[in-house]
Parts: sequence; structure tokens; C-alpha cells
Amino acid sequence: MSYLMGIDLGTSSLKVLIIDENGVVKAVCARDYQFASPYNGYAEHDPRHWWEACVSAIREALPKSGVKPEEIAGVSFSGQMHGAVMLDEKKEVIRPAILHCDARSSKQVKYMKETLGDKRLKELVMNPIYSGFLLPSLLWVRENEPENYKRVRHVCLPKDYIKFRLTGEITSDYSDASATLAFDIKNGSWSKEILDIFSVPIEIFPPCFNTDEAVGRVSEEASRQTGLSVKTIVAAGGGDQVMQGIGNGITFAGGSSVNIGTSGQVSFQSDIPILNPGLSTNTFCGYKKGRWITMGAIMNAGISLKWCNKLLGQTDYKKIDEAVSRVVPGSNGVIFLPYLNGERTPHLNPDISGEFVGVNINTGPIELTRAVMEGVSYALMQCIELCGELGLKTKDYMVASGGGARSTPWLQMQADIYNIPLRVMETEEQASLGAAIAAGVGAGIFKDIEEGCKNTVRYKDMEIIPDAARHRIYEEYYGLFKEIYKASGRVLEQVTLLGRKIEKENLFE
Repeated sequence: MSYLMGIDLGTSSLKVLIIDENGVVKAVCARDYQFASPYNGYAEHDPRHWWEACVSAIREALPKSGVKPEEIAGVSFSGQMHGAVMLDEKKEVIRPAILHCDARSSKQVKYMKETLGDKRLKELVMNPIYSGFLLPSLLWVRENEPENYKRVRHVCLPKDYIKFRLTGEITSDYSDASATLAFDIKNGSWSKEILDIFSVPIEIFPPCFNTDEAVGRVSEEASRQTGLSVKTIVAAGGGDQVMQGIGNGITFAGGSSVNIGTSGQVSFQSDIPILNPGLSTNTFCGYKKGRWITMGAIMNAGISLKWCNKLLGQTDYKKIDEAVSRVVPGSNGVIFLPYLNGERTPHLNPDISGEFVGVNINTGPIELTRAVMEGVSYALMQCIELCGELGLKTKDYMVASGGGARSTPWLQMQADIYNIPLRVMETEEQASLGAAIAAGVGAGIFKDIEEGCKNTVRYKDMEIIPDAARHRIYEEYYGLFKEIYKASGRVLEQVTLLGRKIEKENLFE
């Protein structure tokens, strides 16, 4: 029996999953961490902390699983997308990685849009230009930290850094690379044309591989640190949305999922690259040639509930679920706009903040909590709606994943708001499972991703069915949710920018 390891590098935690070739989970271990936010709108993390978390989690997972290191045939990765990791000529970290939820590069985003123009933006990039993506973050460093920029010899994505520490080689994959704004999505290569326009050398970008392609073995140094065998194959892996799709068994055109992690995504599999003329969704390369994903992404999904619970001193999720189940749909007239750290789909604005609307003297902690859950679901509904306008329709069901799929009332809220049945995986670690499946292909255990999914992916014996009466109520609230932004979006932006200005200038110190 061979065993496989999937490593999921998230924004707030790293998880290590070990399965056998039939998908039986042998161990799951996690390490939590928190990114730094030195100023409002900033989000960065020292990549070396990720490696420390990875080493620690692997060292716990191996004995917990009862699996010998030499029995781990392959390991691969799922990773938070878009972030910029910068290394010098010795492959040492130059500065903290700038993450996907970072909002500092609004000036560079504007410069990129103006330089490319609408026509070339659609032809070359095929995606909206947004802060937190690798290329605008790199341009921010060039302008604001020139000494650091001069030292840059390698740039890569977050999960590629821990893969480098495991193998000694800097590599990426098509799916993650395609989410940097520096990639030719139609042809599957770094875009010399884009990089030349912005005077960024193409040589600093790593070679790319298929998600399930072997890119090396565990190095002797990494073996000493992690306890893994030097015989273990390492496969390229992919961006979290692609790996979650694999872990959810969505390997067919038309398959769709909705994910509530730190951020949130709605993702549709497609066999053609789809251009959104409004550039309010993303199209990235999928797990293999001839497959793409189109997705809508929101910045503040699970992190909104985490923020709310911390604010209200709530820690017991079972009690939270029981309490919110007793609140009527619509949270007794309270609506939450989950724009705590800006928003991507559909507003493409890093300079807005969240708000509660409809708070009254009878509003309590549980109404606020349910309003947060509903607000995140409304935002994801906008993503579903936009993808539908592009011709991407859910066939029979969507697969719900991430932390939001662990809450029964939140699942029901989603089904009622979307008016779409939801399925849930048996394993809660879909991204890690997707990585383990890719590792199995890279190590020769599975013929391809499809065979790996057939062997390992299983759904719970349940389906969350939307309730027609609740859906009608939510249709009204959803309409109001969209109207609130139309009415207050400009004010939200002014308030956000003023708060950042005063905080950064330290006017009262």
C-alpha cells in the first residue's frame, strides 16, 4: 500500500493530509498563524514562517498516521493564490510576502490599467487588475522599496516557496502562475509581452509544470528537517481553487463549487477560456491543458465571521450554530456588507469597508452573527449571478467546501439564497485531498487526476435542498443588499481612505 501527502498552504493555517491510495485518511494536522497588517489594508507574511509550520505539521502527521516515511510515495501542494514571494540570488527571503488580500498597490493597479488600456487588458491579461496580485505587488516594491527590488532574482507564489524548501528547486504550475497578471492564459506561459510593457525581467519567474507533474524529490536537507524520505516524489500542485476542484471531484466542464474559507470563491470548470467583457470575474488555467476555471472571488468570507466572533467574544461554534438557527431569515432586518478589506467580485475596489444596515435596539449578538453569514452568502450569490451571465450554469448541484461547509445552518442559508442544492464532501480538507491526488499522479499511483478522484473522492450521504419560502424572503433581502452598495459605495470608499490616511500619518501621536 502506498500513501500520499497533500499540503494546503492557506492564509490563516497550513494543513497536512496523509491518505492511502483508496482515499482513507490516515492523519490530518494543522498549524495556525496570522498574517501581519502593519497598516490598514496591508497583508503580508514572512514565508519562513510557512516553512516552519510545514515542518512542524509534517513531523506531527507522520507518527500520527502510523505510516513510515519511505511509504509516502508522493507529496504535492495547494496554495493561497496571487501572493508575491521575493528571493535574492542566494534564494533567501528579501521581505515578507505580499498576500492576495493586500490593498496597498492601488496606485500600481491604476498605472497598469492606464498603460495597457481596455483593449490590450482584455486581450493579454483576460482578468481584472487588482491589488494583492503578484505583478502589481512587485511594481509596488519597485517604487516604494527600490533597494529590495534591486535584490530580486526570483519571484514565486506562496506554495511554491515551501515546495522550493522541500526540493531545493523553484518551480510553479500553470494554474497558480495564471493568477499573477504576468501570464499568457491562452498559451500557458509567462507573458513576455506583458512583462516587457512593465519592464520586469522574465528571467525572475520560475518554470511552470502541470499540476500533477513530478518536479523533483525531497532534498536531503528537507528530509532531515521534516522526516520525509528522499525517495518521495514531489508534484507541482496548484492554486487553491484548482486543487479544491480536484478534491471536490469536479473534473468535468460545468462542474461548480462554492467555497467559504478566509476569502470566498465561486468556481466553474470550463473547456474554453472565458472572457468577461466587464472584467469582474477571473479566468485562470485549470489542472490540465484544455481546462480553465472561471471564478468570482470575494475578499472577506470566513474572516468576516472570525472577526465578528472575536468582536462579540464568541468561541463555541456549536452554540453559535444553534443560536443562529433560531433567528429568522434576514436576521430581523439586519444586512451586512462583508467588505472588511475591500472587495473583488463584482466591485473590484480595495478601498471600501464593511457595514451593518438595519441595526436597531432589539439587535443582539446572534442577529449580527447571522447577518454576517447571510452577507457573505449574498456576496457569493453575486458571483454566481455574474458567472451565469457568462453562460456558466450549475447543472444539478454545487459542491460546498471550506469552513462554511462545516456549519449546517450556514449551508442551509446558502442553499436558500442561491436556490441551488448543495453537496458536501466526506473530508473537510478538499484542497489537501486535491493535492494528495496530484501527488498520486506524479508518483505513478494513479493514471491521471480523474482516476485519482474516482479512487478517493466521496460525498456525504446528504444534500442541502433550498426551501422555496425562505428563498422568496432572501430574494427581497438580496435585492436590498445590492441596492445598499449602490447607495453607499462612494461614502464607504471615502470613509475607508480617510481612516487609512489618518492612521498612516499618525496625526495624533
